[in-house]
Amino acid sequence: MKKVLIYIGIFITFIIIYLLQSNLFVWFNIAGIMPNLFIILVLFCGLFTGKKSGLICGFIIGILLDLFLETKVLIEPIMLGIVGFVSGILSKIFSKENRFNIMIMVIALTFAYETSVYVLKILLNGIELELLPFIKIIFVECFFNAMLTIIIYPIFQYFGLKIEDKILGNKMLRYF
Repeated sequence: MKKVLIYIGIFITFIIIYLLQSNLFVWFNIAGIMPNLFIILVLFCGLFTGKKSGLICGFIIGILLDLFLETKVLIEPIMLGIVGFVSGILSKIFSKENRFNIMIMVIALTFAYETSVYVLKILLNGIELELLPFIKIIFVECFFNAMLTIIIYPIFQYFGLKIEDKILGNKMLRYF
């Protein structure tokens, strides 16, 4: 029952982020470039729920984005699923307490996600390659996501540690 409530909470967070992304950040942008808060949400899902749940969470969020934005190709679910899976792997390597580590993860995953999506859209849709505008967009979006992570990190960490305790449990005692 508690896990169901956690997943409902993640869905409500998705709706709030979608509304922020489509309403607030249209006005609050840097050179016309908006942050991608969905990468941050999927990253935190993977960090605090594990790689399997991060993969599922990323895939479901990607499907919801495809439905809301009416895109036809499954690029978003696959790439957000990979982001969730990788962040689940990184949760074992890096500390969740250190903001610098989280910022580096956000920057790296934003860069990898946006680059992969751009390359796949070029290959699948025949979009023309424009390298300089793409590099500008990538760096501004990475910077924007990193700055927003600093702001929202304490909130996600507070709820993430509670979620981690409920979903993963305290498995530390079995080693002693």
